Amino acid sequence: MKIIYAPAFVKQFKKLPPDLQEEVIEKIELLKEHINHKNLRVHKLHGYLKECYSFSVNYKTRIVFSFLSKTEVALLIIGDHDIYK
Repeated sequence: MKIIYAPAFVKQFKKLPPDLQEEVIEKIELLKEHINHKNLRVHKLHGYLKECYSFSVNYKTRIVFSFLSKTEVALLIIGDHDIYK
């Protein structure tokens, strides 16, 4: 799976603490290998984000992404549950 990083995602990622950044990188690598890995808990979103999906980094942190093609995803935003608002 090819990963594209939205500018907003990169900006938000840089603000994260280093230990959380490492965890995010691990989860992104997992996403590259197997998009529906059970540890990611990938799910489709609703409402204004209905074209997007989300996966868990940890209990608090989520990443919202969208499919650009069958082999390419764009990581859009990262944060806690407030990113859904």
